[in-house]
Amino acid sequence: MSTARLETFSDGVFAIAITLLVLEFGISAEAEDLGAALLHIWPSYLAYVTTFLTIGVIWVNHHDLFNLVERVDRPLLFLNTVLLMVVAFLPFPTRLVAEFLRRGDEETAALAYGITFIVLAIAFQVLWRWIATGRRLIHPDVPQRTLDHISRSYNPGIPIYIGATLLALASPLASIAALLAIAVFYALPGSMLTRSPS
Repeated sequence: MSTARLETFSDGVFAIAITLLVLEFGISAEAEDLGAALLHIWPSYLAYVTTFLTIGVIWVNHHDLFNLVERVDRPLLFLNTVLLMVVAFLPFPTRLVAEFLRRGDEETAALAYGITFIVLAIAFQVLWRWIATGRRLIHPDVPQRTLDHISRSYNPGIPIYIGATLLALASPLASIAALLAIAVFYALPGSMLTRSPS
């Protein structure tokens, strides 16, 4: 089976998840001071940008990985479905952060948000390992050093997300900021994921 159908379905899920994020914004029509009301929902902006960038980075990496894939097997279809399930779930913890970061129980909201990112990192890592181990589904023209580079660049992902999530126990806001910093880092040209292997 070619990758085209899988990628088309995946792109649709990414697009829907990223679009649903904007629904987290809301201002009461009864607000007396619109400017103050817009400032009051700053956690919504923070959560939106963090999740949007993270989904964007995952989408770009997903696209890059499937450029290396020669064929698709049944386990890959299910592993990709699990990844997309987590991506589609992201608007929910994003809403928790938007709602509770400013009105109590922010630690639980930040932990739920971070744990979702950990699960996302695990799902992506498992997907990649299934593709790359033994060059199972890799196109024969792809150099081994490219695969090794990608594997090395993914290794710190899960521990970094765990660290950022545990930071919520000390400061929920710092935890969200750390997750945003991770997304920005991986989105930047020249990051460990976008550098070409030497």
